[in-house]
Amino acid sequence: MAEAHQAVAFQFTVTPDGIDLHMSHQALTEIYLSGVRSWKKRIIGLKALVRIFSGRKPLLYSYQGSLPNLPVPAIKDTVKRHLESVRPLMDDAEYERMTKLSAEFESSLGKRLHWYLKLKALWATNYVSDWWEEYVYLRGRSPIMVNSNYYGMDFMYVTPTPIQAARAGNSLHAYFLYRRKLNKEELKPTRIPGTLIPLCSAQCERVFNTTRIPGEETDTVQHWQDSDYIAVYHSGRYFRLRMYHAGRLLSPREIEFQIQKILDDPSPPSKGEAKLGALTAGDRIPWAKARMKYFSSGVNKRSLDYIEKAAFFVSLDDDEQGGMADDPTRLDSYAKSLLHGKCFDRWFDKSFTVVYFKNGKMGLNGEHSWADAPVLSHAWQYVLSTDCFQLGYNAEGHCKGEVDASLPQPQKLNWEIPPECEEQISGSLAVAQALADDVDVHVFAFEEFGKGKIKRCRVSPDAFIQLALQLAYYRDQGRFCLTYEASMTRLFKEGRTETVRSCTNESSAFVRALEGADVCRRLFQEASEKHQHLYRMAMTGAGIDRHLFCLYVVSKYLRVESPFLKEVLSEPWRLSTSQTPLQVEMFDIVNYPEYVSCGGGFGPVADDGYGVSYCALGDNMFNFHITCKHSCPDTGANKFGAQIRKALRDLLQLLCPNQTELRKTEVKRPEFKKDL
Repeated sequence: MAEAHQAVAFQFTVTPDGIDLHMSHQALTEIYLSGVRSWKKRIIGLKALVRIFSGRKPLLYSYQGSLPNLPVPAIKDTVKRHLESVRPLMDDAEYERMTKLSAEFESSLGKRLHWYLKLKALWATNYVSDWWEEYVYLRGRSPIMVNSNYYGMDFMYVTPTPIQAARAGNSLHAYFLYRRKLNKEELKPTRIPGTLIPLCSAQCERVFNTTRIPGEETDTVQHWQDSDYIAVYHSGRYFRLRMYHAGRLLSPREIEFQIQKILDDPSPPSKGEAKLGALTAGDRIPWAKARMKYFSSGVNKRSLDYIEKAAFFVSLDDDEQGGMADDPTRLDSYAKSLLHGKCFDRWFDKSFTVVYFKNGKMGLNGEHSWADAPVLSHAWQYVLSTDCFQLGYNAEGHCKGEVDASLPQPQKLNWEIPPECEEQISGSLAVAQALADDVDVHVFAFEEFGKGKIKRCRVSPDAFIQLALQLAYYRDQGRFCLTYEASMTRLFKEGRTETVRSCTNESSAFVRALEGADVCRRLFQEASEKHQHLYRMAMTGAGIDRHLFCLYVVSKYLRVESPFLKEVLSEPWRLSTSQTPLQVEMFDIVNYPEYVSCGGGFGPVADDGYGVSYCALGDNMFNFHITCKHSCPDTGANKFGAQIRKALRDLLQLLCPNQTELRKTEVKRPEFKKDL
């Protein structure tokens, strides 16, 4: 979702051990190391492949060994597609200059760089993913809060219980049920929805027990095999809460009981403890230095280890947040709270932080380097479904079950924070607070029609939304812009994402010609078909941006400058978009329409642009998350939301003039619903 921000104008340095006219020792070493990492994973894949032919029910990783490697596109095809993608953004003179740059690159340096990638693709499972994780995510030195981390929200219309500890009891229990299924590979292998085509499940390995560790030059992702506890933050204090007792997982009622103990604990934070989490929210180098200097030994190391080695992080928030049943405008503050909180009450380095608000609402904040949003979204939707449809609550809103009186107390963590470390905490907090204050967020549900009506117009819903976004942006800014839509490449081993460049010659021609209805319908169809073609190309390894990214990495190892790559990799993504997947099998939206998630979102990518996440909720509703920066006078999340609403209506009117009696939702949806 949020990787576009890190992919813009990223910088890194390498120190080759030796370079001759044709080969770089450092580049070949990096290719070799990529292959070593890949072959270690292939051993697991071969074991999984055996299971397919053993007659057993396919497990989570059963198809890993049968997935193909990501192919390297031909250099001429990538350059050609890039030129086509930037044509609507350039005048004739600019386009002619870019054409010459492209031709020079393709005929000279591009061939040399491409040779290294072909070599890597022969040796490594995936020629992109390890470099993508390292250079786009882990070597970024700016704050990961807002810039990289993303958020997920609770049900839109329902809060199953208003009791904070009870909501934590059910959902935390559900998370550990999910982890158990994950460890035993009892989750169904991931497939393209509606098909039997398998997708790579490698990213699932690091959902739990994973933390991003700061370093001065580059961060690392640390994953532990197991952890029987969670780290909990409340009112400036940190706690270690064991989730198992006498060899069994605590029941939801027991977890509620333990969480309530933390909420009722009157002890004050130790000196410097309350805002310690701000170190994870600020710049990475100061955090790396502080971690080495103040947290590498003694009581501070022991307490930090408890946080970093926890299954995941939990924040018990003293604020209340609401959904649509309260007040639609409250979704904006709810989303902002999940995106950055108070900048010190989340641990942004953990694979994910679950946030529980005082009134029973919950949400999460996800770190992006270890996996992409659909992986964490699957776990999140399993938890939401299990919480309400399997575990449930009693008549008073508490978790069901009994409590073992011999449960040990939650362990309060101890710290010895010196004054100079407190100064560093304050400095990181100031950086993070300025970033958080600048974020403008708007979340809204579009309930006039959904993907059902769009499909009846014989149009791809995703193409419809993307063209609506192009129309909305043009009306908002009076121009077109480079547009990023995230597409997965999990048809291939260790696949992550590729970019669909949604602003095309076809989409811009349609937007410009909107006044003439007949010609517009034809142009819309052409633009829609082009978008679907680009999406298929991205999914099947024939995208543009990951190939260009890897060529740039090789050029850095070779210490050669490419004017073409330098310009291409610094192009701003002023419109960054992503569709949030909904696991339809987990929810019965027809019979329980109020149990729909708000979806999730991410921070703005460009200082003068928008981040847009959207989700199709059943056949009759869309949800949108829009972010931008207050500091840009030309953007506004609410005004862009208004343009999106108008664009959606106008497109439906254009395509299906006989279906424009738009549905108005009259259903009164309860905010608290205890029994199903």
